[in-house]
Amino acid sequence: MLEVDRLDSRYGRIPALSGVSLTVGAGELVALVGANGAGKTTLLRAISGVQPSWGGTIRFDGADLAPMHAQKRVKLGIVQVPEGRQVFAPMTVEDNLKLGAFARGARDGLARIFSIFPALADKRRALAGNLSGGQQQMLAIGRALMAEPRLLLLDEPSMGLAPRLVAEIFSRIAALKALGTTILLVDQNARAALGIADRGYVMETGRVVLSGSAHELLHDPQVQQAYLGG
Repeated sequence: MLEVDRLDSRYGRIPALSGVSLTVGAGELVALVGANGAGKTTLLRAISGVQPSWGGTIRFDGADLAPMHAQKRVKLGIVQVPEGRQVFAPMTVEDNLKLGAFARGARDGLARIFSIFPALADKRRALAGNLSGGQQQMLAIGRALMAEPRLLLLDEPSMGLAPRLVAEIFSRIAALKALGTTILLVDQNARAALGIADRGYVMETGRVVLSGSAHELLHDPQVQQAYLGG
């Protein structure tokens, strides 16, 4: 579904991505792990069209994304949940979710979102800014799902959450994968991300340095030493 080939990007004169290549197949959950500043978020932003690419290609179902603005990519089905959640705090949970359906003209899917995240159903009339961190993360993911994504880009969904909430968020992500959602997941919690993924890539300083099945990466000595505390 997604093919990134030798992608380069930079901030001004500072290289951010150097020759990055990866693939995501339909129905896969692929984890992208690495230290802070490795280029993971930059790669997601380049795929979604909000970060310029300076070389290489990104293809989605065979179509070259280079000439497409971010809004066109959303209409194709590429939807990103940004780092830091970024919910619309003064609006209700329900209105936040409805906004997610706007860009693609998606049908009303509130019932489906509330079945995936029951906690949001109980808070549907509450202001998003009054939710807990974990509930806001559920809302951010639910808002993206309202757009009926063909490819869901998740950027650091566990950031700032207590361990119990991290486990809950990752169990929901695994459930989405089981329902057939194609997911590219970025998270510094390498153990949790690889624990639910099919395959993974490891990034360092803007480059992919390792790739393989999630099981292989979890048991790779280099990954264990650098990211898993082993």
